[in-house]
This record gives sequence, C-alpha cells and structure tokens, in this order.
Amino acid sequence: MDATNALGEFLRARRALIRPEDAGIRRGGGLRRVPGLRREEVAMLAGISADYYLRLEQGRDRNPSLQVLEALADVLNLDAPATAHLIGLTQAHPSRARRSERSGDRGRAAQKPEPVPPGILQLIDGWPSNPAYVENRFTDVLAANPLATALSPSHSPGVNLIRAILLDESERELRRDWEELTEAGVAALRANVGPDVDDPRLVELVGELSVRSERFRRLWGRHDVRPKHARVMRLRHPKVGDLELQSNKLVINGTDGLILKVFHAEPGSRDAELLAILGSLTAPTGESQNPTGSDEHQAVDEQ
Repeated sequence: MDATNALGEFLRARRALIRPEDAGIRRGGGLRRVPGLRREEVAMLAGISADYYLRLEQGRDRNPSLQVLEALADVLNLDAPATAHLIGLTQAHPSRARRSERSGDRGRAAQKPEPVPPGILQLIDGWPSNPAYVENRFTDVLAANPLATALSPSHSPGVNLIRAILLDESERELRRDWEELTEAGVAALRANVGPDVDDPRLVELVGELSVRSERFRRLWGRHDVRPKHARVMRLRHPKVGDLELQSNKLVINGTDGLILKVFHAEPGSRDAELLAILGSLTAPTGESQNPTGSDEHQAVDEQ
C-alpha cells in the first residue's frame, strides 16, 4: 500500500478494471500489454493531456481540479461513494496518523481503543432478543451482547471481524454467503478509512491480511469503495442450523466512526424461532462484553 501516492494507486487500480469496449474503444488486432484501459486512453476520454494524467498517477500532481476529478470518475465508471473517495484523496488535510504525531502524548493516547459510550452499552444489554455489537472503522469489535457472541465467537471484544472472517475456517463454514460478505467487507473497510491510508492500525491490518489471505490481497487491490448498508446475514449455525437475519448499522454520534450493528428476524418466522432457541442456550452474564482498559492490539494478535 503506497500511502504516499494514494491517488495514483487508486487511479491505476480502477482503470485496470475497465474493459476498453465498455469505454467505447475498439480492440485492435494486437495483444494489449495492460489490463483495462491504457493511461493515454483514460486521458483522452477525460479530456486531459496524457502527460498530465501521467503526473497524476505518478504523484507529481496531487491537486487536480474538481472538473478533472469528475471527468476521471466518469471514465472509470465510479459510483457516488467511489467518486467521493477519489475527491477525498486529493483534499489538503493531515491524516489522523500525522495529527497524532504532531500532538505527542495525545497522539499516542489516540491509538488506544475508543471507549463505547455507557448509554450504548446499556442499550445493547437491554436487547436480549436482538444480537448487537459495536465496531470501529477498522472492524475491531469493542462491545457485544451475549446473543451476538452466541451467533459467532468473532462478535467478541478484541476480535477484528474482517480478519476473523477471512482467516478463521470456522467463520467460513458459518457464513453461507462468505464470498459476497468478504467482498463487501473489504470495500467497506476502504470506505471507512477514506484517505487515512497511513493510519498505523490500518497499515498493520492490511499488511497482515495481504500476507495471509490471497482473497484479501486481490480484493484490496481492486480499490472498491462501498459503505456498509443493511443486508441479510445468512448463517449455518452449529447449534440451530440455517437462519437468516436482517442486519442494520447505526453510526454512533459523537464518536470517531463507531458503528452499532443490530440483527433481527422477521417476527413470527422460523428464523425468529431459531434465534429465540439460541437465546435460551445463552447463559446471561448481566453485563455487556466491553474490554475497558484492555489493549486492543494484544487482543487482536491472540486470535
């Protein structure tokens, strides 16, 4: 991950995904040496010079106009979230990592897990029939209620969820839509971090997953950007069998991107019955699982 030239890396990855014929370019008889569009083809379609586009990809010009960025987004067939991500990569603002370096001790403190607001902990504890957990923008789980952990041990504080889903074989067996889930999860991770590609937590996570997971390496290299949306979670649970739950996310205001994930089944459905059975098998603890004061990275490394 080239944190020093995030714009160029994004442009290269996205043009490699565009088929020439989809951009109105006829394939010649010769063999194309690059996948997708050539640099000069992107430049021509965007109405800019090939030399200027080359400077953008090489990181020698990092302040293109909004008009140029919108033209490139059109050529690269970017949707609204990906276009916003492209524009964000050019914004002149320091990343969280650089702000932390400048602020000394305050910066080091910022690397600790952000505490979950007490009201949110009380809220998820009060949902005995609804699995719920809180994660940060790197998918580190910070708090969970017992039913969420009963659905999957990876819904536990200290676990990095995208890491577990990609590397833990039991998670692959649990998730009936593993292929779709991992694709959406990696795209959502990039959307969550935005231009902060040099954040130490992200660098650590991406580095490990790039070495240990070929699927992550391929998906991350696509530079897909898609925020998480409501979806159906399809599980093959070892205790209650197949079930489908609606998944919704709620951004927790006043935090640095903490997200509350809540699951529910359609009332009166077989899935609701199975969820109730799973709940009856879950021993109540009387308190949410919140690793207050624990070291996030140590917990993640122990997975």
